Amino acid sequence: MEIGIIIVDIIILLVLIVFVQYNALVKLKMKVKQAKAGIDVYYQQRFDLIPNLMETLKGYMKHEKEVFDNIIKLRTKYNNTKDINVSQELNKQMNRIIAVAENYPDLKASEQFLNLQKNLEKIESQLQAARRIYNNNVTNYNIKISIVPYNVIASIFNFKSESLFEIEDENARKNIKVE
Repeated sequence: MEIGIIIVDIIILLVLIVFVQYNALVKLKMKVKQAKAGIDVYYQQRFDLIPNLMETLKGYMKHEKEVFDNIIKLRTKYNNTKDINVSQELNKQMNRIIAVAENYPDLKASEQFLNLQKNLEKIESQLQAARRIYNNNVTNYNIKISIVPYNVIASIFNFKSESLFEIEDENARKNIKVE
């Protein structure tokens, strides 16, 4: 009779361990989703500034129509798809338009442009922080599902590893030398 009680106690203990580990993995997975949603919020805030920025720039930079059209198309595409690759391309175009704007002294002195540029820089800073938080949460989650005994629970309940957020930086790639 005592052996039966011991076996039942071991089974109960194992079930409790599985519950605790499963809940820990779910909690980490939710942190990853929350961090990703935070990134989306900052992208949306930045994209909401684009029409105001474009309107301010149009009067100064009439010959940059192609860049404006491309930014508008990318903004619309991102709003429809929420595709991170579209967002990265939009980043490149926005950086390009800001760089071009530097060539217009009257524009640089415009209070509205300076205010929009300051807001854009603030959002960009917050976006970088959100990306760091996301990558930290993804790293913690991926480590947890890779170590024993969590990897057993992760495989049983089909927890998959997440990808880190990476931005293609053309300038950084140019400076890397492969030997």
